[in-house]
Amino acid sequence: MKRILTCLFAAALVWPAAAQVRGKIDIPNLKDFVTLKCDFHIHTVFSDGNVWPTVRIAEAYREGLDAISITDHIEYRPYSADVAASHNRSFEIAEPAAKAAGIILIRGSEITRAMPPGHLNAIFLTDCDQLEQADYMDALRAAQKQGAFIFWNHPGWDAQQPDTTLWWPEHTKIWEQGLMHGIEVVNGSHYYPEAHRWCLEKNLTMIGTSDVHDPIQAQIDFAKGGRRSMTLVFAREASAEGIHEALVERRTAIYSRERLIGQERFLKELFEQALDIKVEKSGNSARITIKNNSDLTFRLKKNRHDERLVYFRDYTIVPQGLHVITVRFQGGIQGGDMNFSVENLLTRPNQGMDYTIKL
Repeated sequence: MKRILTCLFAAALVWPAAAQVRGKIDIPNLKDFVTLKCDFHIHTVFSDGNVWPTVRIAEAYREGLDAISITDHIEYRPYSADVAASHNRSFEIAEPAAKAAGIILIRGSEITRAMPPGHLNAIFLTDCDQLEQADYMDALRAAQKQGAFIFWNHPGWDAQQPDTTLWWPEHTKIWEQGLMHGIEVVNGSHYYPEAHRWCLEKNLTMIGTSDVHDPIQAQIDFAKGGRRSMTLVFAREASAEGIHEALVERRTAIYSRERLIGQERFLKELFEQALDIKVEKSGNSARITIKNNSDLTFRLKKNRHDERLVYFRDYTIVPQGLHVITVRFQGGIQGGDMNFSVENLLTRPNQGMDYTIKL
């Protein structure tokens, strides 16, 4: 109880300070969509988290997020002797602070079962209490009736899958009945390449989350430029409805530890929208000026190319940086394709995105 009271006191201190300093994460919009920074897996004292719900709003505001979903466990509530309430209560407490801060707050819950099927988040709920069902399929159907978006959490969590990350027959059943719409490809600092592959093969939405339980600063070193893992949602509008539509249509990417993970069409456009690239040719060389207008890092690695075109082996484009790259022409050529992969933009499991600058 003492620990919970400390959290409540921290909430009273944190929120007014956070309201004065709105964070910013400079990630470009796409041509037809606004890029929203979202975290759809967060906990409070209403399950096994260690903060009051309003603290999650303050953290999101301070970090520059656009939307969050507090997804407290339905079946696991270790503080219930001290904090006993409806499963909707954490949302209800956080909602006024979210509105004041301009944070989109999405009602959600975590269905918490042994593997299989493991843990699943349901967001865009209207009543979390309806998910308290003995059979997990009944809980998922209750979420489905409310129009929820449902995704499988941390599929490679070693507490449930200690040796290999498997897709079970139960997941096939859930997926075939339309009760699974996405998978966490990233949970916290953990990237699951198997989940990345399943999303591509089964047309499921890629999700990245913090799954934060403690105060976020206990997990992320912000002083060294750290950020939580999050889902980038490419929405038609900055609203809960816009986010829901984008998730259903699989318009997401994941931002985690300098990596971007997603479909190639979105990662390529993010790369191009982030950079201003100017090519100037003169004699036997070309001068490429690159201005990064974003807070994203891009790690380039030369791949298959014409050996008469001489340029970097590896190169890092830093956030908000200005770079000048010289390419030399040999053997009488006057230009060519400067081919490289962007190693930290993963379009397939552990595979960077190929890109070409024509000279």
